[in-house]
Amino acid sequence: MKSLTDLRSDELASKIVSKIREISRRVGSVKVMNFCGTHEWAITHYGIRYLMPEEIELVAGPGCPVCITPAYYVDAAVKLAREGIRVMTFGDAFRLMGTRARGLPRSLEEAKQEGAEVKIVYSVLDAINIAKDGKESIFFGLGFETTAPATLGPISSGKLPENLSFIIAHRLTPPIMRYVLENYPSSPIRGIIAPGHVSTITGADVWRFVAEEYRIPIVISGFEPIDVLLSILEIMRQIDKGEARLFNEYSRAVKGSGNERALKIIEETSDIVDAAWRGIGFVPKSGLALKEEYKGYDAFRKYGIREISKEEWYNDSLPGCKCTEITLGIAKPTECPLFMRACKPESPYGPCMVSGEGTCLIWAKYGSGEFLSDIVSDILG
Repeated sequence: MKSLTDLRSDELASKIVSKIREISRRVGSVKVMNFCGTHEWAITHYGIRYLMPEEIELVAGPGCPVCITPAYYVDAAVKLAREGIRVMTFGDAFRLMGTRARGLPRSLEEAKQEGAEVKIVYSVLDAINIAKDGKESIFFGLGFETTAPATLGPISSGKLPENLSFIIAHRLTPPIMRYVLENYPSSPIRGIIAPGHVSTITGADVWRFVAEEYRIPIVISGFEPIDVLLSILEIMRQIDKGEARLFNEYSRAVKGSGNERALKIIEETSDIVDAAWRGIGFVPKSGLALKEEYKGYDAFRKYGIREISKEEWYNDSLPGCKCTEITLGIAKPTECPLFMRACKPESPYGPCMVSGEGTCLIWAKYGSGEFLSDIVSDILG
């Protein structure tokens, strides 16, 4: 394929869907998990679920970095903001809710409404430039391997303002994939669409364990409708042949070894530690913590806040909210009693309704795929 037009071709999509349907008649029921929030967006926005035969179920996974950020970090950021420290973060994290512990505002947005200085920035560099005025400042950094190098790179330079420190809430995706495969309580996952953006940093090879250890086909996919359909087709082909391999459909962006410069930044600045995931608990070797030589930039150490521990971790799922089950692909947004009632895009209650990569917000915008774009309408006739 040579252009964006090819990646959105009605004719090609129709041929791929026909192949998928043909194989599904032989294979039977198949559950495929897409780990990336952007893949969930593509599947829902383009109505790909509605193109699938009834034998194929597409479920979302824990690929929304905002959704899985522990409420503990939000509570800490809110507390520091109310104490007069400027807190800077990305737009999604601005609305992410904590627990409203001890009467605190529930989010940085609410803290700002009370008068705290909270700023939305587009990058760490924005935060650095703002902090040059000398005021005590914090950057709240979260996300997966895709965003971690951008947070950690300036720290390794040693040229940051002394008044700027960091809350590091970055998480790693291969460990949570392993966790899901070992703990998934429902019917087995028979295929995985691996995260494309993350894989541009990690490389393709980190996902081989899924095929080799769990005997599950795994495909690294791009984000256009043809990318996703080709990835589903490859998974179905492997299942049909009794195979389980890693396949890199997104080879135009993802290489085997990944982005070596970005990986070096992560390795030089941070240690891999057991880390908490919102609503899920501690996952072994799934988080990043600044190395000792960079601890001077650790906001928790600077302001006397303990890092959350396994012993102190509490289930930070909000009452009545099914975001944990939705994040793990166990439940659909429409199965949550709060969805589009007490929890809406304009007034989110659970974390999955906050981020553009959150499954609930995606379904709220596109009606779980009932919205059919031109490509789907043409294919379905």
